[in-house]
Amino acid sequence: MSMQTGLIFHPYMKPGRTARQTFDWGVQSAIAADKAGFSSMMISEHASQRWENIPNPELIIAAAALQTETIKFAPMAHILPHQHPAKLAIMIGWLSQILEGRYFLGIGAGAYPQASYIHGIKGGEDTKFLNDMVRESLQIMEKIWKREPFFHEGKFWKAGYPEEERVEEGGDEQHMLADFSPWGGKPDIAVTGFSFNSPSMRLAGERGFKPVSIFSGLDALKSHWDTYSEAAVKAGYTPLRSNHAVSQTVFVADTDKEAKRLVMEGPIGYCFQRYLIPIWWRFGMMDGFIKDKGASAKDVDLEWLVDNVFIVGSPDTVAEKINTLFAKAGGWGTLQVEAHDYVDDPSPWFKSLELISREVAPKIKLPK
Repeated sequence: MSMQTGLIFHPYMKPGRTARQTFDWGVQSAIAADKAGFSSMMISEHASQRWENIPNPELIIAAAALQTETIKFAPMAHILPHQHPAKLAIMIGWLSQILEGRYFLGIGAGAYPQASYIHGIKGGEDTKFLNDMVRESLQIMEKIWKREPFFHEGKFWKAGYPEEERVEEGGDEQHMLADFSPWGGKPDIAVTGFSFNSPSMRLAGERGFKPVSIFSGLDALKSHWDTYSEAAVKAGYTPLRSNHAVSQTVFVADTDKEAKRLVMEGPIGYCFQRYLIPIWWRFGMMDGFIKDKGASAKDVDLEWLVDNVFIVGSPDTVAEKINTLFAKAGGWGTLQVEAHDYVDDPSPWFKSLELISREVAPKIKLPK
C-alpha cells in the first residue's frame, strides 16, 4: 500500500484577498484535490491572521462536499478554547451527519495570542492553560454526543444535556430532542503538533487520536512519533505509522529546474518571504532545519529553504526526497501538502497536486 496524499489549507492568502476569494479558492482546491485522488483536505481555523483568514472552516467544508466525491474533510483545527463546547459539539455532529462519513475532526489549542485575546483569553501565550481548556472542552463535547443527561460545572465552562421526556405513542412530541450526535456515534479526531515533545502528540496517543506533525526538522518529527507512540502504548492503543500524517511544503513540476523556478518566483516564495520565514524564526522551527543540514543561520534564505527543507522537483526527485526522509524518520501514512494562494493562475498548482498523487505517492511505500 502506498502513501496517501492530503491537502492542508491554511490558506496563506495574500493580504487584500476578499473573503469571497478565499472561500472560492477553498472550494476550487477541494474539487482539484478530489479529482487528483487526494484522500483528505484539512482546513484551518484562524480568527486573527490576515494571511490565514478562515474563521469558519465548516462553511468551505459544506460547500465543497456538494462538489466532490470521495475526499474527506476536517477542520484543522477547531480551536477549542475559542468556542463554547456545547455549541461546537452540536455543529460538529450535524456537519458530520451531512457529510455521511466524509468528515473527521481536528482540534487544537491555538497558536496565536491575538486570536485568544479576541476571545477573552489574556493568557493566550500560556500553553498549559490552553491545553487544560482543550481537555475540558473535549470532555463536554463527548458527553453531549452520548446524549445522556448530565450537567457540567467546570473551571472554564458550564454545559449539560437535558433528560428527554418520554412520549407515549400518539402523544405530544414537542419536547423530543434532535439527534446531533456525529455520524457513526463519534467522530475520528486528529491533532497537530510541531514542537519537540509536543503535548498535542501526547494527547493523541493517550486518546487514540490521529497525530498530524507540522514538519519542523528531523529531531522534532522523531520526537513526535516517540511521544505519540509511548503515550498510545501506555493507554492500551497500538501506534501505527500509517495513521501518522506529516504536513510539508511540496511542489512538483516536469523538471527540477522548472519546479524550483515556479516556487521561487510564485506564490509559495512570495508567502515565505513576507510571512512564513519570520514566523518560522519566531516559533523556533528554523533551528531544527539548520541543525538537520549542519548549516549556519546566516545561510538561511528562501533559496536555501527550497533546496534543503521544501520537497521540490520533478516526480522522481520528490519521491527520492520523501523516501530519504522516510528512511531517517521512520515514515508516515499521509503527506499533507501545504496549500498556497494560486488564485491568479491555478494551473501550476493543480498540476503539482496531480503529479504528487499519481506519480509520487505510488513510489512511497507505506510503513507498518
